[in-house]
Formats: sequence, structure tokens, C-alpha cells
Amino acid sequence: MRAMKVLLVNPKFPDTYWSFRHALPFEGKRSVFPPLGLLTVSGLLPQSCERRLVDLEIEPLKTSQIEWADMVFITGMLAQKKSLHEVVDRCRKLGKRIVLGGPYVTSTIEDLPYADHIFQGEAETTLPQFFEDLERGTTKRVYKAPERPPMSLAPIADFGLANMKKYSNMSIQYSRGCPFSCEFCDIIEIYGRIPRTKSNQQVIAEFNELKRLGWRGPLFIVDDNFIGNKKNVRLLLPAIIEWQKQNGYPFSLLTEASVNLADDDDLLAAMKEAGFRRVFLGIETPVEESLKEAQKSQNRGNLLDSVRKIQSHGMEVMAGFIVGFDNDPEDIFERQIQFIRESAIPMAMVGMLNALPDTQLWKRLEREGRLLGADATGNNTIATVNFIPKMDVEKLVAGYQRIMRTIYKPSEYYRRALDSLQRVPQDMPEAHQYHGIKAVKAFLRIAFTLGVLDAERREFWRFFLEAVRTHHDRMTELLRHAAMAYHFRKLNESYGDT
Repeated sequence: MRAMKVLLVNPKFPDTYWSFRHALPFEGKRSVFPPLGLLTVSGLLPQSCERRLVDLEIEPLKTSQIEWADMVFITGMLAQKKSLHEVVDRCRKLGKRIVLGGPYVTSTIEDLPYADHIFQGEAETTLPQFFEDLERGTTKRVYKAPERPPMSLAPIADFGLANMKKYSNMSIQYSRGCPFSCEFCDIIEIYGRIPRTKSNQQVIAEFNELKRLGWRGPLFIVDDNFIGNKKNVRLLLPAIIEWQKQNGYPFSLLTEASVNLADDDDLLAAMKEAGFRRVFLGIETPVEESLKEAQKSQNRGNLLDSVRKIQSHGMEVMAGFIVGFDNDPEDIFERQIQFIRESAIPMAMVGMLNALPDTQLWKRLEREGRLLGADATGNNTIATVNFIPKMDVEKLVAGYQRIMRTIYKPSEYYRRALDSLQRVPQDMPEAHQYHGIKAVKAFLRIAFTLGVLDAERREFWRFFLEAVRTHHDRMTELLRHAAMAYHFRKLNESYGDT
């Protein structure tokens, strides 16, 4: 078989919590993370393949790039579906062989756009089979993974394919799956409830590759629950600690985990020593009845104490919150605001509950006749629901808007940021990319935009001067919080206070 030219395309995301689109210009970056799924797919391609990556988050897709390719591989999450359809249409008009995969393709109930080949599930076993079929001339339209493959089959992601200078973070994946049964979550439906992990050797090989390519700074371990397999995590952390020490801690680690991380002092201590600086928690709600409804048993107990415990081990807590549960009381909006304040969580992502396809929530609402018959948008910062909630919809939307207006108000965000800095001790400088002239440029961009042009400039200077007085040795974190405060406020404004 002649060498195939493969174009890998990552569709564009809408402006969301995770896009950080209003903060990235301060860093001189175009996107937060490279498309790790496509970089992993690239690692699975036959060595003879020529490959190019186009990430619409950092550059437009040119007609000449499509014309170059023999095949176009397109992935996408639910939030990317609009852009995905547009990319498929362009490639189809140019007569290209189109290959679709990713979470949206795997789980959607909607009609997919035309594609020559569709990959559902994880591709470690099906993609090699596809290329064998291609050589024999016996390819199928649909390749569905017969089982969830072991992570030992996952290749080192092809990090060198990405223009690393355009991204503010790099990312790797350690595990897939989660042991819990949250009703609204599609992760357990796609990746299963038995977390599969890479070996220590695989993880360290990816660390080495990123270091070889010159990366220094934030590294996101993108697992949906990093501690889902605690036994294996306990074996991994000593290897990370040793590697970080030997290499001078070039990576500042962040990840996602379940709240029960707070119950394990040894695990917290090891994560701190390994260089974990931030962790995203799915807190969802302070209402016990709503947690029970969502089958979120791991969050039962004193959530504020759990957050403080994690913060005390040097990890800033980011968190997700949800309103719209059947058991939400009338004062849920005030309770969410108060919890976010008291927990000192600056980066709080609040969304309205939506039913994702094939989740237990979707199936329950379907049985109850409450589904409105459409996929969720995948963007939980927009005030819409795709089912009939128990609370009056107008009241739910108005309450959600009130939360967003309140928590992203500059004075509110900056207060939480200062409280977070106070609660999260740091024993060593955080690895980052901003030294010398880069640091000066980033500061000047932020100071001019937020401190001169912006209508909320007085709040910025009040925060900045207090932060410098109390935390002058953590300038990178101060500027990051200022940029994030701006992003969240602009995001909120762009949705008309939704």
C-alpha cells in the first residue's frame, strides 16, 4: 500500500468555561490544550502515513490542506458538533475519504453527517484493523470497538504534531473510566466503571517526550477521575515524584478527581510532592437530597471541609456545580453562591442540568416522559435544558443567571482568589513558561487591558495591590487569576448574563 496522506482535524469549540478564550491573549496563546485524542490517533497510524494536524482552535482549515490529503480524520465532542458538520461538508465537496470518531460520534442520538467510515468507541484495536482492511480493499463503514481495550495498547501521543507554542497547557491521559455511578454522567457509559490505567513506564515515557520537545509548565492529566483506581495511582505517584525531582520539576500538574480525595492523607501528600498544583472536583451541589438523586454518594459529608483539606495540601480547587436537580429547593441559587464563596473556589463552573444521551438520567427522564427530544448542547454555560424540570423553567433560568452574575462579578471573583491563595500554601515556585521578556509582556497586557481600559479597573488594582502585598512571591498565579476573572466575566456578558 502506498503511503497515505492523513489530515487530522479538530473542530472548533464554542466559547465556554473551558475555552478560556478571553484570557489566552494575555499569554499570547491561541488555545488551552492540544487535541489529545487526535495526537493519540496519530500515534496509532502506520509509520508510512504522512500526517498533518489542523486544530481550528488555533488556525483556519485551508482548502489546500484538504486537497493535500487522501483521508481526513475528524473527531469531536458534543460541544463541537456544529463545527464538525461544517468540516465534513467541506471535505465531502472536495471528494475526500472522511473518517469520523470521538465522543460525539460514539454517543449521539442525532443523525451523523455523511462519512465513509465511522469509529465508535476507543480506537486502539479498530484503527489497526481498518488499515489492514484498507490494504485488502475490504473496509467497512462502521468500526465499533467490541470491548474497551487495555491502556497498554495506547501509544505515546504524537505531541510533535502540535504547534506547542500556541497552547498554554499540554495534556496526557493516564486512565479511562470511573468507578462511580453519577446519574448525569456519560463518562461511565463511554469508558466504563472499571478504570483502566497506563503503566508507570508509559506515563514516564510521555513525560520524557514532552520534556524532549521542550515543554515546561502546566501539564493536565486529563482523566475524568485521576484517583478512580487508587491502587494503581499509589504505584504511579512515587515514579512521578522521582522523575520530577531528577528533572527539576519542569511540569506543574493539574487533574480532575472525585471529592473523596480529601479522605486520603497519604494520597494528598504524595500528589503534593509530585507537583500537583490544581485539581478540578465535581462538587455539583451542597444539597444532600440532590446528591442522593444524582447517585453521587462520594460527595456525601461535609463538602466545605473536604475542599479545605485539599487546599491545605497545596492544591487550588476548581469545581463544577449544577442547578436543576429535581430535589433542588427554592433557595438553591443562594446556597450555591454561598458555598462557592465559603469554599474559596475562584474557578467555579456552574451549569444547568442537561440529559446527555444514553446516561442513566436520560433513560430515567425518557421513562418519565420528560425528555424534550434533543441532544444537549455540550455547553453547560448556556441557560437551556433539554428536559422538563420540576422547578418552573423561568425561575430556574433566572436563578441560574443570578448565580452567574454574582460569582463572576470582579469583586466576588477577586475575593475568592485572595482567599484561595491564603489557603493553598506553596513550598516551591510553580513551573510556568513566563520568564524574562515573556513575563513582562504578559503583565503589561493584563495591566493595560484590566487596569486601564476596563470599566472594572478599580477592582483589578484593588486585587492586584493586596495580592502583591500578601503574596508577592506568587506573581504568576496572581496574573492567572486576573486573566481568569476577565474571561469569566466576558463569557457571562457574551451570553447576555446566562
